[in-house]
Amino acid sequence: MEGVRVLEVAQFTFVPAAGAILADWGADVIKIEHPVRGDTQRGFINMGGFQLDPNRHPLIEHPNRGKRSVGIDVSTPEGQEVLYEIAKTADVFLTNYMPQARQKNKFDIEHIRAVNPNIIYARGSAYGDKGPERLVGGFDGTAFWTRSGVGHALTPEELGGALPQGIPAFGDSIGGMNIAGGISAALFHRERTGEAVEIDVSLLSTAWWAAGASVTQGMETGETMRSLIPGTTTSVNPFMANYQTSDGGTINLCIVSPTGYIRDTWEHLGLPELADDPRFSDVMPLIQNAEEGVRLITEAIAAKPFEYWRRHLKTMKGQWAPFQSLVDLGTDEQAIANDMIVEVEASDGGKPFKVVRGPVQFNHEPLETTRAPQASEHTEIVLMELGLEWDRIEELKDKGAIA
Repeated sequence: MEGVRVLEVAQFTFVPAAGAILADWGADVIKIEHPVRGDTQRGFINMGGFQLDPNRHPLIEHPNRGKRSVGIDVSTPEGQEVLYEIAKTADVFLTNYMPQARQKNKFDIEHIRAVNPNIIYARGSAYGDKGPERLVGGFDGTAFWTRSGVGHALTPEELGGALPQGIPAFGDSIGGMNIAGGISAALFHRERTGEAVEIDVSLLSTAWWAAGASVTQGMETGETMRSLIPGTTTSVNPFMANYQTSDGGTINLCIVSPTGYIRDTWEHLGLPELADDPRFSDVMPLIQNAEEGVRLITEAIAAKPFEYWRRHLKTMKGQWAPFQSLVDLGTDEQAIANDMIVEVEASDGGKPFKVVRGPVQFNHEPLETTRAPQASEHTEIVLMELGLEWDRIEELKDKGAIA
């Protein structure tokens, strides 16, 4: 994306996450923030019940790494003029502001295309830019988790209530990758045809795509899938279930198709004799005797601790995984080997800040990632690059149009 400029007028995580991915891919992403308040998310002091350090802020670093921040009050005519000056030099305009805000502050598509007809205009919204709820806002907790059916599907019916979304900005981050992919396709299309298109991605459509197979099955049968309370059902395949270790850990076996794995699996589970037992030596009898198979595996795994199984099963041919927390993954040797974590300079000058790299890797090379900007950090630099004289910059500052 080197040579591509993205002008981002957005807050929170959903759409800024797309800008972060494009910045990781080499684009020059200019983030517009209010000169006084900055991105509203900068003021968040709590995330999922945890107190946040404003100088080491995950909800700023994750979706804003690699960008340059310019402080502009887009509600003022002078601020709008500066925005248009940047838009003239940009390939992509990226926003998640509501249609009424885009119109009021004159950065809807007709305003931006008036100064740059070739710009790709990308919108992110809660429920889409068409239909009766086009003007309704939302977050991933409402559009992605609650309304979409995702939260319902992941909440066991026996709970008698609704599980809250346990990962802040979960749908936002997935949706940001969708937007980045759409922008990439739009840039390719413009390169091929000369046509600049509009892009729309909603949190609702993001959730339905992520749950697409289950949604399709539901529309086909009228029945919805739900997560199950542990221990309330027996797997039809004993090699596909969660099993508790002696110290309360969990090992997930996920051998979807046991053919070719049966003997090796029983040997690794410490039950080699079952590979020759007619009840468990082939796929059909294994499924027919699933309840007994689950009982035997439960006893075997419960006899040893989590760390034993995590080491011992590494040589097993079939698919399995340790049940880990998000913190556990930070020291996972496979995650580290695949450059999933990167240290960036901390804005407070303290120890480096660890962030998650984007999931796309090119030629096996880790992407370069830098810290998120401080609010309005690059205002003067960017405006001087555009050719604004210092006297003009000072005048705009005095009027409160820029930071």
